[in-house]
Amino acid sequence: MTDLHETTQHAEHVAPVEAWDAIAAQYDEHVAPGEADLAQAGLRLAGLREGDTFLDVAAGTGGLSLPAARLGATVVATDWSPRMIEHCTARATAEGLDVDGRVMDCHHLDLPDDTYDVTGSQFGVMLVPGQATALREMVRVTKPGGRVLLIAYGNPGEFEALHFFVAAVQAVVPAFEGPSEDEPLLEFQVADPDVLHRRLTDAGLKNVTVDTSHQERIHVRTGQQLWDWCLGGNPVPGALVADLTDQQRADIVQVLDGMIRERSTSGPAVLSAPLNIGVGTK
Repeated sequence: MTDLHETTQHAEHVAPVEAWDAIAAQYDEHVAPGEADLAQAGLRLAGLREGDTFLDVAAGTGGLSLPAARLGATVVATDWSPRMIEHCTARATAEGLDVDGRVMDCHHLDLPDDTYDVTGSQFGVMLVPGQATALREMVRVTKPGGRVLLIAYGNPGEFEALHFFVAAVQAVVPAFEGPSEDEPLLEFQVADPDVLHRRLTDAGLKNVTVDTSHQERIHVRTGQQLWDWCLGGNPVPGALVADLTDQQRADIVQVLDGMIRERSTSGPAVLSAPLNIGVGTK
């Protein structure tokens, strides 16, 4: 009953697979390259070793899969977006990495029980409806004694890129309200470390830890770069500004330019977001 309620509650806020397909190229170009350091930190905490089997759930274009393969793991990358998997596979092939990309819904993994040494998700399962179901699926396919890793955003109040984006849009369109505070975005459903700890424990994991010492750091030199990062990372920002004119969009980018110049002293501006990195043992 809880899972059904959770899924139904969030269903109207979930972008369809076609929306994720539509931004896959943007994600691959503007977002994924900045995820490698975060992935390295998470994989270290999960104890991934050379020769391990690794499953990446809701993998996107490979922000976690590719670093795992570079460490010598044998990787299966899954995502419900065919275009995301195409980009992930293309990057792996270009580097000569061992990554098997498969189109798959994280709520129903078409994989056998007790298969992987480490199962992980970076910025993927953090935002799906029925998250409890997806986490149990991650645990199910992990070997006894194996580890499950979830990297997710922390406190949305400290997510600087989001606040820059909303403030810039409001400067051009004062009536713009941004995301509803009454119905938080799915990205932040485990923003509270205690909630993440509880969900991992409820999924069947033991020795759960949640590390809050890491941040995502977005390096941008122009308003256009930040605009591309925001619209490439998730279909929601694009949907929020879908009705704006080309001139309004250009004006927003100009406002972002000014905000970034104010932040930057030399080199790119750095916008941070807090992270929760949860790890548990099956």
